[in-house]
Amino acid sequence: MLVSLTPQDILVPLTVPLEMRPVYIDHMLAVTKKTGRLFLFAADQKIEHLNTDFYGDEIPEECADPEYLFKIASRARIGAFATHLGLIARYAFDYRAINYIVKLNGKSNLVTTAYDDPLSLALTSVDQVVQLKKENNLAIAGVGYTIYLGSAYEAQMLTQAAQIIEQAHAQGLLVILWIYPRGKAVSDERSKEIIAGAAGVGAALGADFVKVNPPSAPTSFERSKLLNNAVRAAGRTKVVCSGGPVRSEREFLEELFHQLHTGGAAGAAVGRNIFQRPQDQVFKFCDALSALIIDDVDVQKALQLL
Repeated sequence: MLVSLTPQDILVPLTVPLEMRPVYIDHMLAVTKKTGRLFLFAADQKIEHLNTDFYGDEIPEECADPEYLFKIASRARIGAFATHLGLIARYAFDYRAINYIVKLNGKSNLVTTAYDDPLSLALTSVDQVVQLKKENNLAIAGVGYTIYLGSAYEAQMLTQAAQIIEQAHAQGLLVILWIYPRGKAVSDERSKEIIAGAAGVGAALGADFVKVNPPSAPTSFERSKLLNNAVRAAGRTKVVCSGGPVRSEREFLEELFHQLHTGGAAGAAVGRNIFQRPQDQVFKFCDALSALIIDDVDVQKALQLL
Protein backbone atom coordinates (compact mmCIF):
# COMPACT_ATOMS: atom_id res chain seq x y z
CA MET A 1 0.00 0.00 0.00
CA LEU A 2 1.36 3.41 -0.97
CA VAL A 3 1.68 6.09 1.70
CA SER A 4 -0.88 8.88 1.37
CA LEU A 5 1.00 12.08 0.56
CA THR A 6 0.46 15.37 2.33
CA PRO A 7 1.12 18.87 0.95
CA GLN A 8 4.45 18.86 2.77
CA ASP A 9 5.55 15.81 0.76
CA ILE A 10 5.23 17.56 -2.61
CA LEU A 11 8.49 18.95 -3.96
CA VAL A 12 7.54 22.13 -5.81
CA PRO A 13 9.90 23.32 -8.56
CA LEU A 14 11.38 26.76 -8.03
CA THR A 15 9.78 27.93 -11.27
CA VAL A 16 6.45 27.98 -9.41
CA PRO A 17 6.00 31.38 -7.68
CA LEU A 18 5.45 31.35 -3.93
CA GLU A 19 1.82 32.45 -4.20
CA MET A 20 1.04 29.66 -6.71
CA ARG A 21 2.70 26.81 -4.84
CA PRO A 22 -0.47 25.78 -2.96
CA VAL A 23 -2.26 25.58 -6.34
CA TYR A 24 0.50 23.43 -7.81
CA ILE A 25 0.42 21.15 -4.75
CA ASP A 26 -3.36 20.78 -4.99
CA HIS A 27 -3.06 19.80 -8.65
CA MET A 28 -0.34 17.23 -7.96
CA LEU A 29 -2.27 15.65 -5.09
CA ALA A 30 -5.46 15.57 -7.18
CA VAL A 31 -4.07 13.91 -10.31
CA THR A 32 -2.04 11.36 -8.34
CA LYS A 33 -4.80 10.75 -5.76
CA LYS A 34 -2.24 11.57 -3.06
CA THR A 35 0.07 8.71 -4.10
CA GLY A 36 2.62 10.41 -6.36
CA ARG A 37 1.56 8.05 -9.18
CA LEU A 38 -0.37 9.20 -12.21
CA PHE A 39 -3.07 7.24 -14.05
CA LEU A 40 -3.48 9.36 -17.17
CA PHE A 41 -6.31 8.60 -19.57
CA ALA A 42 -4.69 9.85 -22.79
CA ALA A 43 -7.08 10.78 -25.58
CA ASP A 44 -5.18 13.12 -27.87
CA GLN A 45 -5.43 10.65 -30.76
CA LYS A 46 -8.24 12.56 -32.53
CA ILE A 47 -5.50 14.72 -34.04
CA GLU A 48 -2.58 12.30 -33.86
CA HIS A 49 -4.24 9.29 -35.51
CA LEU A 50 -7.24 10.97 -37.14
CA ASN A 51 -10.26 8.64 -37.05
CA THR A 52 -8.46 5.31 -37.31
CA ASP A 53 -8.56 4.78 -33.52
CA PHE A 54 -12.26 5.56 -33.29
CA TYR A 55 -13.96 3.76 -36.15
CA GLY A 56 -13.41 0.33 -37.68
CA ASP A 57 -14.34 -3.34 -37.61
CA GLU A 58 -12.55 -4.10 -34.35
CA ILE A 59 -13.50 -0.84 -32.61
CA PRO A 60 -16.65 -0.44 -30.48
CA GLU A 61 -19.33 1.70 -32.10
CA GLU A 62 -19.39 4.08 -29.12
CA CYS A 63 -15.87 5.31 -29.97
CA ALA A 64 -17.17 7.19 -33.02
CA ASP A 65 -18.65 9.83 -30.70
CA PRO A 66 -16.05 12.07 -28.99
CA GLU A 67 -18.32 12.41 -25.96
CA TYR A 68 -17.70 8.74 -25.20
CA LEU A 69 -14.18 9.69 -24.07
CA PHE A 70 -15.62 12.17 -21.58
CA LYS A 71 -18.13 9.62 -20.32
CA ILE A 72 -15.27 7.23 -19.60
CA ALA A 73 -13.16 9.94 -17.94
CA SER A 74 -16.05 11.03 -15.73
CA ARG A 75 -16.87 7.53 -14.47
CA ALA A 76 -13.53 5.73 -14.40
CA ARG A 77 -11.13 5.94 -11.46
CA ILE A 78 -8.44 7.87 -13.30
CA GLY A 79 -6.14 10.64 -12.16
CA ALA A 80 -6.47 12.93 -15.17
CA PHE A 81 -7.81 13.05 -18.71
CA ALA A 82 -5.61 14.45 -21.49
CA THR A 83 -7.17 15.85 -24.63
CA HIS A 84 -7.17 18.98 -26.76
CA LEU A 85 -8.74 22.28 -25.77
CA GLY A 86 -11.34 22.26 -28.53
CA LEU A 87 -12.93 19.06 -27.23
CA ILE A 88 -12.84 20.32 -23.65
CA ALA A 89 -14.55 23.54 -24.76
CA ARG A 90 -17.33 21.53 -26.43
CA TYR A 91 -17.98 18.88 -23.79
CA ALA A 92 -16.81 20.15 -20.40
CA PHE A 93 -20.20 21.81 -19.81
CA ASP A 94 -21.39 18.40 -18.72
CA TYR A 95 -18.10 17.06 -17.33
CA ARG A 96 -16.73 19.82 -15.09
CA ALA A 97 -15.36 17.57 -12.35
CA ILE A 98 -12.79 15.78 -14.52
CA ASN A 99 -9.13 16.62 -13.85
CA TYR A 100 -8.05 17.81 -17.30
CA ILE A 101 -4.61 17.93 -18.89
CA VAL A 102 -4.86 20.16 -21.95
CA LYS A 103 -2.71 18.84 -24.80
CA LEU A 104 -1.25 21.98 -26.35
CA ASN A 105 0.19 20.60 -29.59
CA GLY A 106 -0.59 17.85 -32.04
CA LYS A 107 -0.07 16.76 -35.62
CA SER A 108 -1.69 14.17 -37.83
CA ASN A 109 0.07 11.02 -39.02
CA LEU A 110 -0.42 11.85 -42.70
CA VAL A 111 3.07 13.31 -43.09
CA THR A 112 5.29 10.32 -42.36
CA THR A 113 8.99 10.38 -41.49
CA ALA A 114 9.68 9.00 -44.96
CA TYR A 115 8.47 12.34 -46.30
CA ASP A 116 9.79 14.73 -43.65
CA ASP A 117 10.92 14.77 -40.04
CA PRO A 118 8.10 15.40 -37.55
CA LEU A 119 7.29 18.89 -36.28
CA SER A 120 4.50 19.60 -33.81
CA LEU A 121 4.06 23.15 -32.56
CA ALA A 122 1.56 24.54 -30.08
CA LEU A 123 -2.02 24.93 -31.23
CA THR A 124 -3.07 26.47 -27.91
CA SER A 125 -1.30 28.80 -25.47
CA VAL A 126 -1.03 28.50 -21.70
CA ASP A 127 -2.88 31.82 -21.42
CA GLN A 128 -5.84 30.37 -23.32
CA VAL A 129 -5.89 27.36 -21.00
CA VAL A 130 -5.82 29.58 -17.91
CA GLN A 131 -8.62 31.75 -19.29
CA LEU A 132 -10.79 28.69 -20.02
CA LYS A 133 -10.11 27.31 -16.56
CA LYS A 134 -10.96 30.53 -14.71
CA GLU A 135 -13.99 31.61 -16.72
CA ASN A 136 -15.65 28.19 -16.57
CA ASN A 137 -14.46 26.90 -13.20
CA LEU A 138 -12.93 23.78 -14.76
CA ALA A 139 -10.62 21.35 -12.99
CA ILE A 140 -7.72 21.88 -15.40
CA ALA A 141 -4.66 20.59 -13.57
CA GLY A 142 -1.99 20.93 -16.24
CA VAL A 143 -0.89 20.94 -19.84
CA GLY A 144 0.84 18.47 -22.14
CA TYR A 145 3.20 18.86 -25.07
CA THR A 146 4.89 16.42 -27.47
CA ILE A 147 8.55 16.64 -28.50
CA TYR A 148 9.97 14.53 -31.33
CA LEU A 149 13.54 14.21 -30.16
CA GLY A 150 16.02 13.70 -32.99
CA SER A 151 13.82 15.43 -35.56
CA ALA A 152 15.53 18.04 -37.69
CA TYR A 153 13.03 20.42 -36.04
CA GLU A 154 13.70 19.40 -32.45
CA ALA A 155 15.17 22.82 -31.52
CA GLN A 156 11.82 24.49 -32.23
CA MET A 157 9.93 21.99 -30.09
CA LEU A 158 12.49 22.07 -27.27
CA THR A 159 12.38 25.85 -27.16
CA GLN A 160 8.60 25.97 -27.16
CA ALA A 161 8.37 23.26 -24.49
CA ALA A 162 10.77 25.13 -22.21
CA GLN A 163 8.70 28.30 -22.53
CA ILE A 164 5.45 26.42 -21.92
CA ILE A 165 6.84 24.85 -18.74
CA GLU A 166 7.83 28.27 -17.38
CA GLN A 167 4.41 29.75 -18.26
CA ALA A 168 2.47 26.81 -16.86
CA HIS A 169 4.41 26.68 -13.60
CA ALA A 170 3.84 30.42 -13.19
CA GLN A 171 0.11 29.56 -13.02
CA GLY A 172 0.54 26.55 -10.74
CA LEU A 173 -0.18 24.10 -13.55
CA LEU A 174 1.55 20.75 -13.99
CA VAL A 175 3.36 19.87 -17.22
CA ILE A 176 3.56 16.47 -18.90
CA LEU A 177 5.93 16.08 -21.83
CA TRP A 178 5.34 13.35 -24.38
CA ILE A 179 8.89 12.72 -25.70
CA TYR A 180 9.26 10.38 -28.66
CA PRO A 181 12.60 10.00 -30.48
CA ARG A 182 11.64 10.10 -34.15
CA GLY A 183 13.09 11.23 -37.47
CA LYS A 184 15.61 10.25 -40.10
CA ALA A 185 18.49 10.66 -37.64
CA VAL A 186 16.94 8.14 -35.21
CA SER A 187 17.84 4.56 -36.10
CA ASP A 188 16.15 2.88 -33.11
CA GLU A 189 13.30 4.79 -31.47
CA ARG A 190 13.16 2.37 -28.55
CA SER A 191 16.78 1.74 -27.68
CA LYS A 192 17.42 1.89 -23.94
CA GLU A 193 19.95 4.68 -24.41
CA ILE A 194 17.67 6.93 -26.41
CA ILE A 195 14.66 6.36 -24.15
CA ALA A 196 16.79 7.23 -21.14
CA GLY A 197 18.04 10.25 -23.05
CA ALA A 198 14.47 11.35 -23.73
CA ALA A 199 13.61 11.07 -20.03
CA GLY A 200 16.67 13.11 -19.17
CA VAL A 201 15.62 15.81 -21.62
CA GLY A 202 12.26 16.02 -19.86
CA ALA A 203 14.06 16.56 -16.57
CA ALA A 204 16.37 19.19 -18.04
CA LEU A 205 13.39 21.12 -19.38
CA GLY A 206 11.71 21.02 -15.96
CA ALA A 207 8.70 18.79 -16.72
CA ASP A 208 6.74 17.26 -13.86
CA PHE A 209 6.07 14.06 -15.80
CA VAL A 210 7.62 12.68 -18.96
CA LYS A 211 5.76 10.14 -21.07
CA VAL A 212 7.95 7.76 -23.07
CA ASN A 213 7.64 4.49 -24.94
CA PRO A 214 9.15 1.54 -23.07
CA PRO A 215 12.53 0.37 -24.42
CA SER A 216 12.71 -2.66 -26.69
CA ALA A 217 13.40 -6.08 -25.14
CA PRO A 218 12.00 -9.62 -25.53
CA THR A 219 9.92 -9.65 -22.31
CA SER A 220 8.02 -7.13 -20.21
CA PHE A 221 10.36 -7.80 -17.28
CA GLU A 222 13.43 -7.08 -19.40
CA ARG A 223 11.80 -3.96 -20.86
CA SER A 224 11.10 -2.73 -17.35
CA LYS A 225 14.69 -3.35 -16.24
CA LEU A 226 15.83 -1.17 -19.14
CA LEU A 227 13.16 1.40 -18.28
CA ASN A 228 14.87 1.90 -14.94
CA ASN A 229 17.70 3.63 -16.82
CA ALA A 230 15.18 6.23 -17.98
CA VAL A 231 13.71 6.65 -14.50
CA ARG A 232 17.16 7.28 -13.08
CA ALA A 233 17.99 9.70 -15.89
CA ALA A 234 14.79 11.64 -15.18
CA GLY A 235 15.67 12.16 -11.51
CA ARG A 236 12.86 14.11 -9.82
CA THR A 237 10.80 14.23 -13.01
CA LYS A 238 8.36 11.34 -12.90
CA VAL A 239 8.31 8.82 -15.78
CA VAL A 240 5.17 7.19 -17.19
CA CYS A 241 4.95 4.87 -20.20
CA SER A 242 2.54 5.00 -23.11
CA GLY A 243 0.08 2.15 -23.40
CA GLY A 244 0.25 1.60 -27.17
CA PRO A 245 -2.12 -0.62 -29.19
CA VAL A 246 -4.66 -2.89 -27.51
CA ARG A 247 -3.29 -6.04 -25.90
CA SER A 248 -4.80 -8.73 -23.71
CA GLU A 249 -5.75 -7.58 -20.24
CA ARG A 250 -3.34 -9.93 -18.49
CA GLU A 251 -0.43 -9.00 -20.74
CA PHE A 252 -1.04 -5.28 -20.22
CA LEU A 253 -1.43 -5.55 -16.45
CA GLU A 254 1.68 -7.70 -16.08
CA GLU A 255 3.75 -5.22 -18.06
CA LEU A 256 2.42 -2.30 -16.05
CA PHE A 257 3.24 -4.10 -12.80
CA HIS A 258 6.84 -4.58 -13.96
CA GLN A 259 7.05 -0.96 -15.08
CA LEU A 260 5.98 0.20 -11.62
CA HIS A 261 7.98 -2.22 -9.49
CA THR A 262 11.02 -3.13 -11.60
CA GLY A 263 11.30 -0.04 -13.77
CA GLY A 264 10.32 2.47 -11.10
CA ALA A 265 7.72 4.21 -13.27
CA ALA A 266 5.32 6.63 -11.59
CA GLY A 267 2.18 5.46 -13.34
CA ALA A 268 0.95 5.02 -16.88
CA ALA A 269 -0.70 6.88 -19.76
CA VAL A 270 -3.36 4.67 -21.34
CA GLY A 271 -5.66 5.47 -24.25
CA ARG A 272 -6.55 2.82 -26.82
CA ASN A 273 -6.24 0.03 -24.27
CA ILE A 274 -9.16 1.65 -22.48
CA PHE A 275 -11.56 3.11 -25.02
CA GLN A 276 -11.15 0.43 -27.71
CA ARG A 277 -12.32 -2.34 -25.39
CA PRO A 278 -15.98 -3.45 -25.38
CA GLN A 279 -18.05 -1.07 -23.29
CA ASP A 280 -18.82 -3.68 -20.64
CA GLN A 281 -15.06 -4.14 -20.05
CA VAL A 282 -13.90 -0.52 -20.04
CA PHE A 283 -14.62 0.40 -16.43
CA LYS A 284 -13.55 -2.95 -15.01
CA PHE A 285 -10.23 -2.59 -16.82
CA CYS A 286 -9.85 0.97 -15.51
CA ASP A 287 -10.51 -0.38 -12.01
CA ALA A 288 -7.75 -2.95 -12.52
CA LEU A 289 -5.31 -0.33 -13.80
CA SER A 290 -6.14 1.96 -10.92
CA ALA A 291 -5.68 -0.88 -8.45
CA LEU A 292 -2.14 -1.45 -9.74
CA ILE A 293 -1.20 2.23 -9.93
CA ILE A 294 -3.03 3.79 -7.00
CA ASP A 295 -3.66 0.89 -4.61
CA ASP A 296 -0.36 -0.87 -5.40
CA VAL A 297 -1.90 -4.35 -5.56
CA ASP A 298 -0.37 -7.28 -7.39
CA VAL A 299 -1.46 -8.57 -10.80
CA GLN A 300 -3.64 -11.37 -9.44
CA LYS A 301 -5.68 -8.97 -7.32
CA ALA A 302 -6.01 -6.60 -10.26
CA LEU A 303 -7.23 -9.44 -12.48
CA GLN A 304 -9.92 -10.30 -9.96
CA LEU A 305 -11.50 -6.90 -10.64
CA LEU A 306 -12.17 -8.01 -14.23
